[in-house]
Amino acid sequence: MERRKVQVTGGSTYTVSIPKDWAREHDVSAGDEVGFQPDGNSLLLTPITDDEPVRGSIDISGLEGDELVRTVVTMYVSGFDVLELEANRITSGQRRSIRNATQGLVGLEVLEETGDRVVVQDLLDSAEFSVHNAVSRMRLIALSMLDDAVTALVEHDPDLARDVVERDDDMDRLWFMVSRVFRSSLRSPEAAQDIGLDRETCFDYHSSGRQLERIADHATKMANVALDMDEAIPADVGDGVEDLHADATEVIDTAMEALFEEDSETATDLANEARARVPGIDEHTRAIDDLLRDLEPRQAQQLSLIVDSLSRCADYGGNVAETALQKAAPSPNP
Repeated sequence: MERRKVQVTGGSTYTVSIPKDWAREHDVSAGDEVGFQPDGNSLLLTPITDDEPVRGSIDISGLEGDELVRTVVTMYVSGFDVLELEANRITSGQRRSIRNATQGLVGLEVLEETGDRVVVQDLLDSAEFSVHNAVSRMRLIALSMLDDAVTALVEHDPDLARDVVERDDDMDRLWFMVSRVFRSSLRSPEAAQDIGLDRETCFDYHSSGRQLERIADHATKMANVALDMDEAIPADVGDGVEDLHADATEVIDTAMEALFEEDSETATDLANEARARVPGIDEHTRAIDDLLRDLEPRQAQQLSLIVDSLSRCADYGGNVAETALQKAAPSPNP
């Protein structure tokens, strides 16, 4: 770290010189403007540049299907506003993959298509996006998916199971947007200010959103198991699965309440309550495992996947509780 002395000029103006190497590296010269951004106990200095969209260009020759979709998603999450996808000749299959990717991402639209180029742009102003509301929505979707996946299994309802699988796309859209905004806040404290959150809180929401996205993935996995089952499960096993689901949901819900709670003492109590419930999940899983020993091997294996997914969902709720505890802890800044 380079140290500089603060001087007072004119009796009331505080001044400090800018390191020459930094100024040259960022093309800052006499007469240029720089911006100051408060960030906790720090004051960040950045060059003032034209507010142009961040553009990214990539050669997609040879990329197809999921690999091409993942490339578009990665550039979107990384913060590019304009994506220029180029190849000597873009195939119809590649165009379908690009459209599939844009449909799964909030704010992304295809603006230009030629034989060798597709331009995609994010039209959503991140300042208008509420990370808090997005994570709240993720919570509702994840818990409803989990609830319906268990119902589909117990009641042998394939239509409901398929609906759970389809809802995973809604969760992914929110997750990718939260990830994009979070990465933007890491690059620029101004971006964090635009969304109304400090960067630590943005990190806490991003971390918890990741746990919710994993819960939704397990709900999807459970729904697929329900679709694969040939017959209804025994009533006693169904009762055990529902009890396990209720306990796992209680952990997740309580942890999310702790995360959103503004009062640090209340948040700490809720988070500790959620964490205290996690060990009890193991007792439920062992009780169900005992019931599965009497079932036909294929059905027992399928149901063991359900039990494992519910147990993991409770663990993810415990992770959210840990994040809530950290969020509620006193700040080390004086």
